[in-house]
Amino acid sequence: MKIGYARVSTNDQNLDRQLDQLSEYDCERIFMEKITGSKKERPELDRMIDMLRTGDTVVITELTRLGRSVKDLFGIVEIIHSKHADIKSLKEPWLDTTTPQRKLLFTIFAGISQFDRDIIRQRTMEGLSSARARGRKGGRPKRPNKK
Repeated sequence: MKIGYARVSTNDQNLDRQLDQLSEYDCERIFMEKITGSKKERPELDRMIDMLRTGDTVVITELTRLGRSVKDLFGIVEIIHSKHADIKSLKEPWLDTTTPQRKLLFTIFAGISQFDRDIIRQRTMEGLSSARARGRKGGRPKRPNKK
Protein backbone atom coordinates (compact mmCIF):
# COMPACT_ATOMS: atom_id res chain seq x y z
CA MET A 1 0.00 0.00 0.00
CA LYS A 2 1.24 3.52 -0.80
CA ILE A 3 0.88 5.71 2.27
CA GLY A 4 1.44 9.46 1.95
CA TYR A 5 2.75 11.78 4.63
CA ALA A 6 2.32 15.56 4.29
CA ARG A 7 3.47 18.17 6.78
CA VAL A 8 3.65 21.94 6.98
CA SER A 9 5.32 23.85 9.80
CA THR A 10 2.56 26.28 10.74
CA ASN A 11 -1.21 26.58 10.64
CA ASP A 12 -0.78 29.47 8.18
CA GLN A 13 0.75 27.18 5.56
CA ASN A 14 -1.27 25.10 3.14
CA LEU A 15 -1.08 21.34 2.57
CA ASP A 16 -2.84 21.44 -0.83
CA ARG A 17 0.27 21.18 -3.04
CA GLN A 18 1.56 18.15 -1.14
CA LEU A 19 -1.86 16.50 -1.04
CA ASP A 20 -2.25 16.97 -4.80
CA GLN A 21 1.15 15.37 -5.49
CA LEU A 22 0.48 12.45 -3.15
CA SER A 23 -2.95 11.87 -4.69
CA GLU A 24 -1.43 11.94 -8.20
CA TYR A 25 0.99 9.25 -7.04
CA ASP A 26 -2.04 7.13 -6.05
CA CYS A 27 -1.46 7.07 -2.30
CA GLU A 28 -4.27 5.06 -0.74
CA ARG A 29 -4.02 6.79 2.62
CA ILE A 30 -2.51 10.18 3.47
CA PHE A 31 -1.49 11.35 6.92
CA MET A 32 -1.15 15.10 7.33
CA GLU A 33 -0.14 17.45 10.08
CA LYS A 34 0.58 21.09 10.73
CA ILE A 35 3.47 20.99 13.13
CA THR A 36 7.10 22.05 12.98
CA GLY A 37 9.53 19.34 11.93
CA SER A 38 11.82 20.18 14.84
CA LYS A 39 9.25 18.87 17.32
CA LYS A 40 9.87 15.30 18.43
CA GLU A 41 6.17 14.68 19.01
CA ARG A 42 4.42 14.33 15.69
CA PRO A 43 1.22 12.38 16.35
CA GLU A 44 0.27 11.78 12.71
CA LEU A 45 3.76 10.54 11.83
CA ASP A 46 3.56 8.19 14.82
CA ARG A 47 0.10 6.97 13.76
CA MET A 48 1.37 6.35 10.23
CA ILE A 49 4.39 4.39 11.47
CA ASP A 50 2.17 2.34 13.80
CA MET A 51 -0.08 1.24 10.93
CA LEU A 52 2.74 0.29 8.53
CA ARG A 53 2.77 -3.30 7.31
CA THR A 54 5.33 -5.35 5.42
CA GLY A 55 5.55 -4.18 1.82
CA ASP A 56 4.02 -0.73 2.40
CA THR A 57 5.72 2.33 0.91
CA VAL A 58 5.73 5.70 2.67
CA VAL A 59 5.59 8.47 0.07
CA ILE A 60 6.66 12.04 0.84
CA THR A 61 6.79 14.99 -1.52
CA GLU A 62 10.24 16.03 -0.33
CA LEU A 63 12.83 15.16 2.24
CA THR A 64 12.18 18.15 4.52
CA ARG A 65 8.60 16.98 5.15
CA LEU A 66 9.88 13.95 7.04
CA GLY A 67 12.74 15.38 9.09
CA ARG A 68 14.63 18.59 9.74
CA SER A 69 18.07 17.07 10.22
CA VAL A 70 19.97 14.22 8.59
CA LYS A 71 20.07 12.42 11.93
CA ASP A 72 16.30 12.78 12.35
CA LEU A 73 15.63 11.67 8.79
CA PHE A 74 17.82 8.56 9.02
CA GLY A 75 16.24 7.68 12.37
CA ILE A 76 12.74 7.82 10.88
CA VAL A 77 13.83 5.82 7.83
CA GLU A 78 15.32 3.16 10.12
CA ILE A 79 12.00 2.90 11.99
CA ILE A 80 10.14 2.55 8.68
CA HIS A 81 12.58 -0.15 7.55
CA SER A 82 12.16 -1.99 10.86
CA LYS A 83 8.50 -2.40 9.85
CA HIS A 84 9.71 -3.95 6.53
CA ALA A 85 8.31 -0.96 4.66
CA ASP A 86 9.98 1.31 2.11
CA ILE A 87 10.16 5.05 1.61
CA LYS A 88 10.04 7.18 -1.52
CA SER A 89 10.49 10.92 -2.00
CA LEU A 90 8.89 12.42 -5.09
CA LYS A 91 11.40 15.30 -5.24
CA GLU A 92 14.64 13.46 -4.33
CA PRO A 93 15.01 10.37 -6.53
CA TRP A 94 17.88 9.04 -4.39
CA LEU A 95 15.51 8.74 -1.41
CA ASP A 96 13.75 5.64 -2.65
CA THR A 97 14.25 2.26 -1.00
CA THR A 98 11.81 0.32 -3.20
CA THR A 99 14.55 -1.36 -5.28
CA PRO A 100 17.84 -3.01 -4.25
CA GLN A 101 19.84 -0.43 -6.22
CA ARG A 102 18.11 2.49 -4.53
CA LYS A 103 18.50 0.85 -1.10
CA LEU A 104 22.23 0.63 -1.81
CA LEU A 105 22.36 4.30 -2.77
CA PHE A 106 20.48 5.28 0.39
CA THR A 107 22.84 3.15 2.49
CA ILE A 108 25.83 4.92 0.92
CA PHE A 109 24.32 8.31 1.80
CA ALA A 110 23.64 7.07 5.34
CA GLY A 111 27.26 5.92 5.62
CA ILE A 112 28.55 9.28 4.41
CA SER A 113 26.32 11.02 6.93
CA GLN A 114 27.62 8.81 9.76
CA PHE A 115 31.19 9.46 8.63
CA ASP A 116 30.50 13.21 8.72
CA ARG A 117 29.12 12.97 12.28
CA ASP A 118 32.16 10.93 13.36
CA ILE A 119 34.57 13.51 11.88
CA ILE A 120 32.75 16.34 13.67
CA ARG A 121 32.89 14.40 16.95
CA GLN A 122 36.61 13.68 16.46
CA ARG A 123 37.41 17.34 15.73
CA THR A 124 35.41 18.44 18.75
CA MET A 125 37.32 16.05 21.02
CA GLU A 126 40.66 17.16 19.56
CA GLY A 127 39.71 20.81 20.08
CA LEU A 128 38.71 20.20 23.70
CA SER A 129 41.92 18.28 24.35
CA SER A 130 44.00 21.05 22.80
CA ALA A 131 42.21 23.70 24.85
CA ARG A 132 42.76 21.71 28.07
CA ALA A 133 46.48 21.41 27.23
CA ARG A 134 46.61 25.22 27.04
CA GLY A 135 44.97 25.53 30.46
CA ARG A 136 41.40 26.16 29.38
CA LYS A 137 38.95 24.62 31.82
CA GLY A 138 35.69 24.82 29.86
CA GLY A 139 32.20 24.27 31.17
CA ARG A 140 30.01 26.72 33.02
CA PRO A 141 31.68 29.35 35.15
CA LYS A 142 31.31 28.76 38.85
CA ARG A 143 28.75 30.91 40.60
CA PRO A 144 30.13 33.25 43.21
CA ASN A 145 29.45 32.19 46.79
CA LYS A 146 26.86 34.39 48.44
CA LYS A 147 27.58 34.78 52.13
